[in-house]
Amino acid sequence: MTISTNSSFSNNNHTQVEKTRIRVALLQSKLLQSLSSNVLEDLSNRVSIVKFASNQTVVTKGDEGDRLFIVITGRVKVVLYGENGREVTLSILRQGESFGEMSLFDTKPRSANCITSEKTEVLSLSRADLIAHIQRYPETAMNLLGELGRRLRKADQAIAGLALCDVNERLIQRLVSLAIEEGTNVEEGLLVKKRPTQQELANMVGSCRETISRAFNQLVKEGLVIARGRQMIVTPSLLSKFNKAA
Repeated sequence: MTISTNSSFSNNNHTQVEKTRIRVALLQSKLLQSLSSNVLEDLSNRVSIVKFASNQTVVTKGDEGDRLFIVITGRVKVVLYGENGREVTLSILRQGESFGEMSLFDTKPRSANCITSEKTEVLSLSRADLIAHIQRYPETAMNLLGELGRRLRKADQAIAGLALCDVNERLIQRLVSLAIEEGTNVEEGLLVKKRPTQQELANMVGSCRETISRAFNQLVKEGLVIARGRQMIVTPSLLSKFNKAA
């Protein structure tokens, strides 16, 4: 893991520019929403900024979990690998989203791999600093419990999707979710500027690339998705189709 010289896990001696960036990142964090300024100030003195190159491992399944991370910039994919090396993508984390919470509380090894999809910066908070912070500000613990509850609900939805939906339905769900999460409004629908490759989509929905290729091309043929190089547009027709099925 390559870490910039002023962003090691143990270094909390921030420059003024770093302090400003940290405060902004904490304010944007979904995990820390609605916390008071003094709570965020205490956290800002405990976190470090860590930089990763693209395709770099932040967390490895089975490792000791001693840190919580919040994405500042870039993306992190949460993945598992089968015995045959097959990759399953559990989620894609973006700005303001966090990972690594579970191991901080149950002291069990990491349950998945977290790998950057592009150049990424994260805030890093150690277990010791988090516990010391919660002892002073227990309201942060309520936010953490809320986030863990949301993760559990999302996991339940994913399990239900695998059990009850076919590949086409799961692909539509994933495309619509991507459009809602990161799409921008254009005349034809929601534009996703960084369309996942068909292999990446296959990893997300638990299928093989060939099956996803056929299903995706059929959506394009029907005019439900517009593919433009590495971009795609999810049309209102596909959004409507998804909403009716939900």
